[in-house]
Amino acid sequence: MPKMKTHSSAKKRFTITGSGKIKRKKAFKSHILTKMTKKRKLRLRHSGLVSKADEKRIKQLLCLR
Repeated sequence: MPKMKTHSSAKKRFTITGSGKIKRKKAFKSHILTKMTKKRKLRLRHSGLVSKADEKRIKQLLCLR
């Protein structure tokens, strides 16, 4: 049987924390930022966690299951 390969795009977008949760970056911070308030851009800087519902799918893409 061939080797399991990690999904390249998932590998670039997600990281695993020490406790096993999956960290992600927030969306909508690439361009056209002039219409956004400072407060909104500040909040988009920080990373978030993947929701419990999506964790199983992303772990599968990263070959963690």
